[in-house]
This record gives sequence, C-alpha cells and structure tokens, in this order.
Amino acid sequence: MAQSISGKQVRQRGPACCPSGIGKPIDRKSAEALAELLRAVADPTRLQLISLIRDSDQCTACVGDLTEAVGLSQPTVSHHLRVLVEAGILSKEKDGYWTWYTLQMDRLGELAAVLR
Repeated sequence: MAQSISGKQVRQRGPACCPSGIGKPIDRKSAEALAELLRAVADPTRLQLISLIRDSDQCTACVGDLTEAVGLSQPTVSHHLRVLVEAGILSKEKDGYWTWYTLQMDRLGELAAVLR
C-alpha cells in the first residue's frame, strides 16, 4: 500500500501493508523453524492429508484411511505422514499393527498465525 507524501508515493511499512502473522523482523533461528514448517505443508498431497485428517473423527486417521482418498500407494502416503510428524503437525501412536496419526491443533494454530 502506498501513500502520498509531498506529492511522492511512499510505500507504507508494518501491518497496513503486510497483514501477516510476522509482525516484526524475526531472527535466523525463528526464520529457519518457520521455513521448516512451511516446507512441510508446501505439498499438495500433504495439504490433502491434513484436510482429510482434520475432517475425520477426532482428527485422527491411519494410513489405510488415507491412501484411497489421495490416490497414492501406502508407502508414499506413509512418507508424507512422516514429514508431517517431523514438522510437529501430526503426532503418531502405534496400536498393534496400526499407526494412528492425529492432527496437532496448536501447531496448525502457529501456521495460521503466520498466514494472517
């Protein structure tokens, strides 16, 4: 957003021009952590998995619930789920032969805050 000062267009800084969750400059460590989180969700399959798990009962699903919905093989879906677990977006819990993946709403909240 620009405003006119003495006839010159001046780019405005701060929240008015950048309505995001990054309200002030961040240090390198914070930037790297944020980039890791964004990398984890910057994939169409992972976004589909997040939305499917979010829509499931108690925000929990196993690989078998997800493979047909995204049209990919079990090993491929497992890979994407592992990336999301490593980013803290999902947690996993073994129950016999099954591994259940649960959406971590606090981590999604962090992501949502950045995108505001």
